[in-house]
Amino acid sequence: MPKPLRMSRRTWVAAWAVLCVAAIAATAALNASPAPDPQPEKPVSAECAEYIADIETQLAKAKVEGNDDDGVLAFTRTRVGADDCSDEVLDHFSGDR
Repeated sequence: MPKPLRMSRRTWVAAWAVLCVAAIAATAALNASPAPDPQPEKPVSAECAEYIADIETQLAKAKVEGNDDDGVLAFTRTRVGADDCSDEVLDHFSGDR
């Protein structure tokens, strides 16, 4: 049966030091790199813009009335065939989370 390789304590410390220096250098390089360009805003249809404005109005009204602490506001579309604005609404309000 072969004997396992024995490494001295100095070798282990040197290996850890090299790994730490490499990690610090990689982190510094990533922090120095420029941030990616922000994605341009997608155009929103007039119907979705109106719906988002309606939601903001209802949120502002709930805040004035003091109902925004623990309550849940529900918004529904009653018109059949209305544009699906779920992606636009999520994009618009994603900064509020």
